[in-house]
Amino acid sequence: MKRLNTVLAGLIVLAGFYFGLSFLILGADAAAGFGITPWPTDEGAGYYVVKGVRDIAYGTTALILLLMGHRKALGYVILSNAIMPIGDCIAVATHGGTIGYALAVHGSAAVMVILIGVLLLVEQRRKAA
Repeated sequence: MKRLNTVLAGLIVLAGFYFGLSFLILGADAAAGFGITPWPTDEGAGYYVVKGVRDIAYGTTALILLLMGHRKALGYVILSNAIMPIGDCIAVATHGGTIGYALAVHGSAAVMVILIGVLLLVEQRRKAA
């Protein structure tokens, strides 16, 4: 179980870096896949930076905890950071995206993040028992 959880936590780290760098490098192209229609002009460029930096910070935090072996803390951080895809899901559903797209992309990401966080916490409980 520990090996699987390590791989899953690594995927969380990679996803944070991937999405963050996508928004920083590709901007409007990455935003198009987010589910909300991007600004028609450069007025929304700051949004790409905010989204990109947020995702990279999340990935970096998870990476530090993973490398330091603080698996219980990593589980709680991953679990608490499920707020991000939940918020993204709500934003897409309420700002021009479809509910189906919001749930398929961001809702499924939230479920995956919650599952990985719970798996890490369960691993620690089993270890303690």
